Amino acid sequence: MRPHPIRLALAAWLALSSAGTALAQAMPTPAQTEGPYYPLVRPADTDADLTRVAGGPPAQGEVLTLRGIVRDCQGTPLAGARFEIWQTDHQGIYLHPGDGRTGQRDPNFQFYGELRTDAQGAYRFRTILPGPYTGRPRHIHAKVTPAGGATLTTQFYLKGDTDLAGDFIVRRLGKAIERVLIDAQPEAGNAARQATLDVVTGRAC
Repeated sequence: MRPHPIRLALAAWLALSSAGTALAQAMPTPAQTEGPYYPLVRPADTDADLTRVAGGPPAQGEVLTLRGIVRDCQGTPLAGARFEIWQTDHQGIYLHPGDGRTGQRDPNFQFYGELRTDAQGAYRFRTILPGPYTGRPRHIHAKVTPAGGATLTTQFYLKGDTDLAGDFIVRRLGKAIERVLIDAQPEAGNAARQATLDVVTGRAC
């Protein structure tokens, strides 16, 4: 019995859809410079909640919950990947001796956090929207190191930031900027923001 034409068309559409999904999954998160402010010495508290230091008072600034899945080029979630972030406080100040204003930083902000992705490759940080500073748009630095794999170093930016267009690092990304944009939306039930950003790591994507 010959397959019905509609069934054949549906099967072809599903095949194309699956191929498109696989292609989308394989698009790598673009690598970017580490920058000059990677911590020389990590703070005593390095957990995934940067909004408080060792359970102390809350940091200033607008809270952001950032979550997503880390995958390889085939779309497979990567469990146990080390995920690091570092950024400025709400004033645009880093915890780093190379930042001339580091003495005026918010002492209640952690500045750096790290975690291991869970069994589903998921990560979740609680931080603040980074403050701007002269010469760069607001951004969060990230390093992702899969178990036994190469480290991806990149930066995440805020969708809609008017300073993006004039940034020399962003201009080099071209259309790949779309894969490192944080769309910070209001979080239900409170004044915080939330965003989801998946990361695809691998040199052979």
